[in-house]
Amino acid sequence: VQLQASGGGLVHAGESLRLSCRASGSIRNVGTMGWYRQAPGKQRELVANITSGGSTNYADSVKGRFTISRGFAKNMVPLEMNSLKPEDTAVYFCYAEHFGVGYWGQGTLVTVSS
Repeated sequence: VQLQASGGGLVHAGESLRLSCRASGSIRNVGTMGWYRQAPGKQRELVANITSGGSTNYADSVKGRFTISRGFAKNMVPLEMNSLKPEDTAVYFCYAEHFGVGYWGQGTLVTVSS
């Protein structure tokens, strides 16, 4: 499974940004997909994930502002980020589970200026 993430960039506080992640390769039976982030000097943390059945889970810090969904083909997972805050600044990583094995995409940098 290969994961391709895109959509990062520089925005001002209060603005929106949309990240996209596409899984390719052996994508049959890809399970939970999601996004993690890692800010400078901090550990990687879960932002949001979504199961193949559509159940979602969000970090408390992004609830009500971020929305994760699953593409019709189940191999794409966009992340809509609204009302961005400077503390959302981080490298965002796409993640997918496939038969119990975790796969990571390359990170995409999101920078939110105050």
